[in-house]
Amino acid sequence: MTDHTFSSSRRKFLQTAATAAIAAPFILRCSSKGTSPKSKLNHACIGVGGMGWSDLQKFKEDPNVQIVAICDVDTDNLKKASEALPEARTYTDWRELLKKEVDNIDSVNVTVPDHNHFPIAYQFIRKGKNVYCQKPMCHDVAEVRALTEASVRYGVITQLGTQIASRQGDRTAVHLIKDGAIGKVKHAYLCSNRPGAVENYRLKGPRPTQGQAAPANLNWDLWIGTAPVRPYAPEIYHQTKWRAWLDFGTGWSGDIGCHIFDAVWKGLGLKPPISVIAEVQKSWQESPERKSDNWPQGDHITWMFPGNDRTDSDVLPLEWFDGEFYPPQDIRDLYSGKEYPAESAMLIGTEGALLIPHNEMPVLLPESKLSNYTTPQFEAGNHYHSFVVACLGGPKTESHFAQTGPMTEAILLGTVAIRVPDKLLEWDAVNMKFPNNPDAEKYLRRNYRKGWKVAGF
Repeated sequence: MTDHTFSSSRRKFLQTAATAAIAAPFILRCSSKGTSPKSKLNHACIGVGGMGWSDLQKFKEDPNVQIVAICDVDTDNLKKASEALPEARTYTDWRELLKKEVDNIDSVNVTVPDHNHFPIAYQFIRKGKNVYCQKPMCHDVAEVRALTEASVRYGVITQLGTQIASRQGDRTAVHLIKDGAIGKVKHAYLCSNRPGAVENYRLKGPRPTQGQAAPANLNWDLWIGTAPVRPYAPEIYHQTKWRAWLDFGTGWSGDIGCHIFDAVWKGLGLKPPISVIAEVQKSWQESPERKSDNWPQGDHITWMFPGNDRTDSDVLPLEWFDGEFYPPQDIRDLYSGKEYPAESAMLIGTEGALLIPHNEMPVLLPESKLSNYTTPQFEAGNHYHSFVVACLGGPKTESHFAQTGPMTEAILLGTVAIRVPDKLLEWDAVNMKFPNNPDAEKYLRRNYRKGWKVAGF
C-alpha cells in the first residue's frame, strides 16, 4: 500500500482556494405529498437483475407493497423475477410499461445502469409517480439538477438507494457531527480502497475492437438506451462491469461515493462546492485509448466547500481517495491499533476526530479522550420500508432527492474533474458553469443518441 503525498501545486490550491468566491447555494424544499393514504402501494420494478433482484426482494417482502409490473431488457432476468412474482405483468421496454401501467401504479424503483437512470426516473416523476432510484441518481450533473427540480415540482416521494443512510451507524454519525462532538470540522478525508475492486469492477484496457451479436435473451438496443451505440461484447458490460465505462457508469467515486459522502454531507449541512480538482492514475492519463473509454482505476479528488457554523473556517477541504490513492498516513494513524477501514470517512475537528467506517458504527478519536461522550441509541431503519411508508402518507424519506440531489451533483463534479485532471475547476452552482474553464462544461451533460431525447429536458 502506497501513501499519497501532496504535490506543491495541491498545497498551493488548498491555500489559495479559501479566497475563491463562494457559490450561491442550490436550495430546494422537499415535498411530502406522496400518495393519498391507503393500505397498499402498487409498485413496478424496472431492472430486476443484479442489484435489481435485491431491490425486488426488499419491496416484495414489504406487506404494504403489491408489485404489479416488472421490466428488464434481459429476458433471463425477467424470467427469474416472473417466477418469484407470477401475478406481475412483464415488460422489456420501460416506455411500454409507463404507457400501459400509468394508471395502475403508484411507484417504481429504477435499478438499471447509471446512464439510463435519468430518462426513466424523470418520465415517471412527470407522470406523478413516486421513485426509488439507485445511486448515483444520474450519470451527468445536468441530469441530477433536472431530476431534483422535477421531484419537487411534481410533489412526489423519492429515495436514493443509499440504504446505509437509514442504518444506525450513519444516523449516529450525523448526530455526532451536528452535536459538535469533535468541535468545528477542519478537514474531511473520504476513501474507498475496497480489496478486489480493481480486478472485479475496473477494466484496464480500451473497448474491444470488434463486437459480436448480443445473446438472444438481451435486447442490446434497449440496454444502450441514451448512450452512444457500442458493439456488444461479453463479460465487459452486462451485467456489472458497465461501471468501468465512461459511456455507462460514473467510476468508483460516482458509485460508492454516494454512500461515503452521505453522513458527512448531512451532518455538516454542506452546500455546493466552490471548486474541485482531481489527480488520477498516471497510466490512465497517459493513454488516449483508456481516457476515451474507461474511468481510471484510481483517483484523488479535492473539493472546497463553503464553510458554515459547523466548520472551522470559511472553506472546508474535502478529499476523496480510491484505487492506488490513500488518505495520508498521519490521518490513518489516528485510528491506532487497528487496520484503517478501507471504505470510510474521517473528519478532523478542533476537539478530536470522527471516523465513519462504511456500514459500521462511527468512532470518536482519540478514544481515550472521548470515551465518555454520550451518544443516543438510534434504531436501524429500513430504507425501502421508509420509502413505502412515505408513499402511503407517512414521514418523508431519509434520502429524498431534495437532500441527495445537491450531494450527487457535487460527487459528479468530481467525475468531471477526473476528465480534466490537474486542472482547478471553479464552480458556479447557480448557472452550472466553470467560469475559469468553460471547455470542461461539455462533461456536465451528454448528447443523447437519436430517438432517445427526453421530453422536457
